[in-house]
Amino acid sequence: MPFPRLVIAAVAVITTVGAVLADLIIPDLAAQHAFNPNWPPHAKFHDAQYMVMTVLLGIIGLTLALRPGRDTRGRTLCAAAVVATPWLGMAGALLFPDTATYDPEFADRTLFVFGLHGQIVLALILLTALLGAVVASWQRADSTR
Repeated sequence: MPFPRLVIAAVAVITTVGAVLADLIIPDLAAQHAFNPNWPPHAKFHDAQYMVMTVLLGIIGLTLALRPGRDTRGRTLCAAAVVATPWLGMAGALLFPDTATYDPEFADRTLFVFGLHGQIVLALILLTALLGAVVASWQRADSTR
């Protein structure tokens, strides 16, 4: 399997499990999300919606990246776009008024890397990996012509 497809598949797996682990399973993080008693039911609904959406997008991206057959470049690029969606959405959410990457009550328990919230750093890393995979996929396709 070509390396770009492996990178996209790896990001797809992280996308599939990441939000569920962070928002529902890992106790310290879940206390800030699904089990945060200060969140109203509507906020919890949207958190659950995000978890389900990332699982579905990750599975779709993984299927596209791993499926054999013709037009692998097209499926590889589509897989990268699908898997990038929730990570780009996370960055885009910061453009809306009164949004934040963490609740103030958890400021002392929040991971920051180079002044950025850990989630944003992860999003940047994964988006960079996807971009690299897309560029490599295009270069690979051009060299085979």
